[in-house]
Amino acid sequence: MTDITRQACVLRDAEDPLASLREQFELPPGTIYLDGNSLGVLPRATAARVAEVVSAEWGRDLIQSWNKAGWIDLPQRVGDKIARLVGAAPGELIAADSTSLNLYKVLAVALGLVKADAPKRRVIVSERDNFPTDLYIAESLARQHGFELRLVSADEIAAHLNDELAVLMLTQVNYRSGRMHSMRDLTAAAHAAGGLVVWDLAHSAGAIPVDLKGSDADFAVGCGYKYLNGGPGSPAFVWLHPRHAARMDEQSLWQPLSGWMGHAAPFEFTPGYRPATGVARFVCGTPSAIALSALECGVDTVLAAEPLGGMEALRRKSLALTDLFIELVEQRCAGHGLALQTPRAHAVRGSQVSLRREEGAYAIVQALIARGVVGDFRAPGILRFGFTPLYLRFVDVWDAVEHLVQVLESGEWRQSRFNQRAAVT
Repeated sequence: MTDITRQACVLRDAEDPLASLREQFELPPGTIYLDGNSLGVLPRATAARVAEVVSAEWGRDLIQSWNKAGWIDLPQRVGDKIARLVGAAPGELIAADSTSLNLYKVLAVALGLVKADAPKRRVIVSERDNFPTDLYIAESLARQHGFELRLVSADEIAAHLNDELAVLMLTQVNYRSGRMHSMRDLTAAAHAAGGLVVWDLAHSAGAIPVDLKGSDADFAVGCGYKYLNGGPGSPAFVWLHPRHAARMDEQSLWQPLSGWMGHAAPFEFTPGYRPATGVARFVCGTPSAIALSALECGVDTVLAAEPLGGMEALRRKSLALTDLFIELVEQRCAGHGLALQTPRAHAVRGSQVSLRREEGAYAIVQALIARGVVGDFRAPGILRFGFTPLYLRFVDVWDAVEHLVQVLESGEWRQSRFNQRAAVT
């Protein structure tokens, strides 16, 4: 195995066709940011855009801005932009609410479809290691509607796609390990078994190519503040296949949070609910004009890659960055108890690398953060590093591993200040 030098990484950056995309972001000096899979970096355009919304659109034009500035259209406008990144058509995807709320909506509709078409099916299958909010929402709906939530390992999923299956609910890229499911293959297998599929794209949208329509997916939700760079707590998004949208006029299939903005004509102010057509009915309450405007800036940073090869080009760089990180860690950190948790195979790897260590994982992450290398910790014992190709360089990867080597060899992670758990890890 040939040693990789820092200068070789500098040369790769000089030849990177996506290098100019980094200029879209406010990156703090001296920081190597490997946590874009948890919270994306601030786009340079966002502060000015939010200031404009606050000072001019809200401050000067006040309530007129719902029409004058197009606030009322933001969920669909931003949704159409996200649709370009995940293989959906204009008008099929809406930006609204949070991932948890959107999951509640689509999973409830999916269960309603199963009740109408195959009432004997009573099992929701999900990965035991799925993100907890997904499991909590599914557990709640299972109790409300008389279904069983069955949690299995990733390798056991196929065995549970049978005549009991109602809905398969999966996050495409596992938040802890970075393992990626094949959307096309698992959707086809679930459909062949007679079930529906709900996909969570929180760790895929903006990071890997996604093709919802081409994969014949049923429902999808996703997050706006990770790879879409929409800001902390930014609105999420929701999508459903048009074949399901066409059936939702049946009253039994209304989405359960039927708020006024999901009404066909909210400003008629009628007492009875008349749902809007298609995905528009998945908007619940009043859209946040400020948050959606910030999210639009973030989505635009990803769309800026379209002339340079789009999501396929970003995916190639993501894999190159994660390959480099894995190789450098294995070359330079051998003997320090780090075990690779993320798959080596490109076909099943997301845009992150997770390492496991039995002792001190949290403290090692904190020591790295103190040095300006920002990753995060996930229990139990996972050091998690996200690789956003829009702004990360190959030299950043080399430098991050150099800091990791120094933290491990010096033992500085043993200092008490790095072993005090904060509320957010």
